[in-house]
Amino acid sequence: MSTTSIIGFAAAFCTTFALVPQLVKTWRSRSTSDVSLAWSSVLTTGTFLWLVYGLRLHDVPLIAANGVGFVLSGLILALKLRHG
Repeated sequence: MSTTSIIGFAAAFCTTFALVPQLVKTWRSRSTSDVSLAWSSVLTTGTFLWLVYGLRLHDVPLIAANGVGFVLSGLILALKLRHG
């Protein structure tokens, strides 16, 4: 694996798993009053577009990061829509 790929995977890990604390907090409290609907919508859309971009380039770090990130941000968005 190249140094560039290692950097890509490290960056992907950091930015993707930064969503986990927000998801856990939202899941446990069932409160989304502190989560912006606009932020969640834009983040989920942007992450999906990065995933599509990565798929078109066959770029594994982009696909991995944004596949997981899309699921995480999508869950936060779904909780926001469900719990207001």
